[in-house]
Amino acid sequence: MPGARDGAAGDLGGGSPGGMATGTAHGGGAAEGVPSRPRAAAGSGSAAGADRWVATDGRERAGAGTGTGGAGPGAGAGGHDEERLARAALTRLTEPGDEVVGRWLRELGASALLRGLVGDGPAPKGARSERLAGCRARAASLDPAGDLAAVSRLGGRFVCPGEPEWPTQLDDLGDARPLGLWVRGPADLRLWALRSVAVVGARACSDYGSHVAALLGAGLAERGWVVVSGAAYGVDGAAHRGALAAGGATAAVLACGVDVPYPRGHAQLLDRIAEQGLVLAELPPGGHPTRSRFVLRNRVIAAHVFPVE
Repeated sequence: MPGARDGAAGDLGGGSPGGMATGTAHGGGAAEGVPSRPRAAAGSGSAAGADRWVATDGRERAGAGTGTGGAGPGAGAGGHDEERLARAALTRLTEPGDEVVGRWLRELGASALLRGLVGDGPAPKGARSERLAGCRARAASLDPAGDLAAVSRLGGRFVCPGEPEWPTQLDDLGDARPLGLWVRGPADLRLWALRSVAVVGARACSDYGSHVAALLGAGLAERGWVVVSGAAYGVDGAAHRGALAAGGATAAVLACGVDVPYPRGHAQLLDRIAEQGLVLAELPPGGHPTRSRFVLRNRVIAAHVFPVE
């Protein structure tokens, strides 16, 4: 099996042509409750039609955002409570991987942080005026209930830390942990993450590199591993296609919204992954990729899989 975890994908041309990096989950058999060969399972989408977020006082509830068990707020296919709406709004208001925002979230809770950033409550300690001005300028366009309804129409959902479907290994990122994950696809995100392997590499890879990546993706999938990659051209796309061709499981972690086909040439591939596997992102529906978002996306790929022991 591949060796060390490596999330530094060559999504923007990094790495040598034909090169790839891999990381694997725990070595032994499948975890308890995880089939030896992951297959799509019925998932649950968020309910549509909730009102816009309404901020009220209070820190995060016990178990919400801790990743330490228990169904977090709004778990399941039910309605959108305050915590879920606030986290959804924050994914549009802030950038992925911002450790300052993560610290504020840990200290204040999602609702109080959202109020403070948009000017409806005390500003977070140490917040610069430029950041607050930018957040307040964007506040008028926030519609987290609309975003939740949009992903629900795609058959998706928004998964928050502390919920049963949350992959707890992402908690290792500390304050850089995602605020939540927007997900398309029928499989259970946490169960698949328990037996996953990352296969990432250069976009401008050689034909040989693409061939090897496809063989690797297919071989891993046939042995019951979930192949995780970034859906980019080159090694990433080849690994996904190999897993799909083998009838196996694959998950794509995007640097944009789960409804944004990027790269454009992989629109059909992403649709196939959403049908047979999982497509996930930190950005809300409609979010567009940027160079920095590609780099930050890679930390989710790296943390999504367990290291070899």
